[in-house]
Amino acid sequence: QVQLVESGGGLVQAGGSLRLSCAASGRTFSINGMGWFRQAPGKEREFVAAISWTNVNTYYAESVKGRFTIARDNAKNMMWLDMNSLKPEDTAVYYCAAVGRPLFGPTWYVRSMYDDWGQGTQVTVSS
Repeated sequence: QVQLVESGGGLVQAGGSLRLSCAASGRTFSINGMGWFRQAPGKEREFVAAISWTNVNTYYAESVKGRFTIARDNAKNMMWLDMNSLKPEDTAVYYCAAVGRPLFGPTWYVRSMYDDWGQGTQVTVSS
């Protein structure tokens, strides 16, 4: 099992920026990729971005393309999400997730494919 801890959430004005961090521990050698999901009040948890641990591939939801950037450092077992040009609709609890199996194409976007989850960090964007 992989333990995940998110940090970096907070309150920011629309148009501002935040950086989320995710620290992984435990069976980190089993990680094949990691991702960020978010859940707004009353809504389903949705995919935001993901990154492969074994190649340079990254994946983004259409709603965040061009504004968010995902990055990772395998040696440090860390992942980040740089969020720019934030909008009120980005307000949500952001969750870090890890997956141990190889994923292909659309499976990166599927919540149920991920094995381990963090507790989440709140991001609030005021208008």
